[in-house]
Amino acid sequence: MELYLADSTDELYAIVGEVLTIDAVEHLQVSREGQTATRFVGRLRLDAQAAYDQVAPRLRARGYTPLLQQAGDRVALVAAPPLPAVQPSRLWLALLLFALTVASTVFVGGLTSEGFKLAQGLGFSAALLGILLAHELGHFIVARREGVAVSYPFFIPAPIFLLGTMGAFISIKEPVPNRRALLAIAIAGPLAGLVVAIPVLFLGLRLSEVQPLTPLPGSFTEGNSLLYAAIKIIVFGRFLPSGGEDVFLHPVALAGWAGLLVTGLNLLPAGQLDGGHIFFALFGPRAARLMSMVVAVALLGLGFLWSGWFIWAVIVALLGQQRSPLLNEVSPLRGRWRLLALLGLLVFVLVFTPMPISETVGP
Repeated sequence: MELYLADSTDELYAIVGEVLTIDAVEHLQVSREGQTATRFVGRLRLDAQAAYDQVAPRLRARGYTPLLQQAGDRVALVAAPPLPAVQPSRLWLALLLFALTVASTVFVGGLTSEGFKLAQGLGFSAALLGILLAHELGHFIVARREGVAVSYPFFIPAPIFLLGTMGAFISIKEPVPNRRALLAIAIAGPLAGLVVAIPVLFLGLRLSEVQPLTPLPGSFTEGNSLLYAAIKIIVFGRFLPSGGEDVFLHPVALAGWAGLLVTGLNLLPAGQLDGGHIFFALFGPRAARLMSMVVAVALLGLGFLWSGWFIWAVIVALLGQQRSPLLNEVSPLRGRWRLLALLGLLVFVLVFTPMPISETVGP
């Protein structure tokens, strides 16, 4: 059975022509099953969101998915085949991965030179997973409020990794309505995570001690972001490390520092990362593609400070041009939404850590 209703181009032309001065019409094959999309290129007769809202119900009623895209100095209104049905998320898998991540973070957090300490592991796990869970639930709740189907948060256990986890993610299962909705979903995660990470970091630093730096085999010094350095100044009254001394992190403080680090990584303005979505929402597709390339090159340069950036540069280079599709990618952000996007970029500047880890060097 045909997956969408094929109307004549004339009928589509009449509907689209109400909101678009049509300069060109293209027919595109979009699947192996022979499904085609009709792409109308031209200039809008009215505001982009108003135009989309006017034609979208009529196109959907005829079996099409309407997409409004930027096409150079013009726009393209695409009558695409209907989207596939959204598959339900596997709650059992999300719960299993979360349980395994609890176990791996308790294990890593409880390891000490004196043996395994369960209470320390539980404290580290609760602090770190509380930050990560807040981050992912921020995305999840706002996406649901915007009417966008997303998966449950999936955590990645990693018992051989420094933190016991490689983080967590959710996947967007259908196109986001517009830039405003994309911004809301993208920025909700980092802000929610910081609401938990900052108090956790203050508490953890209160439990930590400043001691002379003594290089030991395998020891490392955590890097400073602007926000992390400022919080240490508030807690200890001076910049650290300095004078041959540094703070020796309590496991809860390590979790708080990791929360800032993960937030900074997610806010890199590239590709499918939260920062990439925020940058796209603020500046549009062309600027977002260019910024992804700039970020990849910048990370290559930073790789000479910390080798892990070389891996991130490859990831950004390979995935930087990919982005979540929007039903309407043309409508710009306005008013307070632009300010919210700029806040996201400011947070990135405050929490980004140029050299996350370095070998401990004594006085």
